[in-house]
Amino acid sequence: MDAFLTPELQAGLDAARKLTGRAKARFRIEEDGHSYPVLRLWDAGFAIEAQGAPKLRGLVDLYDGGRQMMQCLIVASEEVNGEMRYEFKRSTAAMDRAPLDFVRDENAPVGLIARG
Repeated sequence: MDAFLTPELQAGLDAARKLTGRAKARFRIEEDGHSYPVLRLWDAGFAIEAQGAPKLRGLVDLYDGGRQMMQCLIVASEEVNGEMRYEFKRSTAAMDRAPLDFVRDENAPVGLIARG
């Protein structure tokens, strides 16, 4: 069975979907001081609203609320149904401290007490 929707009805449904997606978007990307809410996120990329979205390319930061999750190298993929889709070329999990370049012993002291 094929369903036919008038252009006005389809436009109304698309607008409602965008509004719902924007309202519950908790992820956002930041690039060069600009922030964009992420509508959808998947393993290989993400989508933002196409209207007003630049053709981003390069390094961006992905945030979950105020916490940085990843630093991503991206490229613009395609525009579909009012969404601009981007693909990850590389994504690296953000860490709150520098990674160690050695194995830490389980029984190592956590600090030193100075003589004094």
